Parts: sequence; structure tokens; C-alpha cells
Amino acid sequence: MTQGVGDREGSKPLAHIDRVIHEPARLMIMALLSVVESADFLFIVRQTGLTLGNLSSHLSKLEAAGYVEVEKRFKGKKPHTMLRLTEPGRAAFQAYRQNMEQVLGDRPAEETGDG
Repeated sequence: MTQGVGDREGSKPLAHIDRVIHEPARLMIMALLSVVESADFLFIVRQTGLTLGNLSSHLSKLEAAGYVEVEKRFKGKKPHTMLRLTEPGRAAFQAYRQNMEQVLGDRPAEETGDG
């Protein structure tokens, strides 16, 4: 009997991948926020290349999961939104990284055929 992907030892971490973080746009947001204390909404827009609406939508999902805290204030008469990872968000991102390292770390690098 052949083993399925989930049956192989190196593939078990895939079952534990956080799907909220795994989506590429949210992964970019989490990665950016993981290296700073907090970041301005427009900074994240510039760094990710996401539209304002798209970023807002992804932030809503991350906020609902408890991973990101969104603080809205005014600077003068202009709205100013600051974002930061919560402690559960930092822990979830660290667990995501560890799971991905397990999944990818056991795989041999592919030969490029350049030789």
C-alpha cells in the first residue's frame, strides 16, 4: 500500500499550517509586522503593494483571528492607523515558521541542470 502525502513523516507539519497566515498577502503582512513593534497602515501598503481595500480586508481577517491589533487615531484631522502583532499573533507566526521549516527542511534541493 502506498503512503499518502499526509502519511509521510516529513509531511505531518502541513496538517498544522495556519491557513489564516498561509495566504500570501497575509503572510507578507505578518512577516513585516514580525520585525517591528508597530507599523503605519500606509507603510504596509507601500511594502506589500496591496491596494488599500485589499490590505484592509486581509487585516480584518488577521484581527478577527486575534493576530493583529489595529489602532485608529487622528493626527490633526487626518486618520492614522497603526498596526501591530499581538502576542498570540507573534506566537502563531513563529509556529507557522517552524512548521514550514520542518516541511521544507527535509526536502533536498532540486538540481538545476546547469552543469
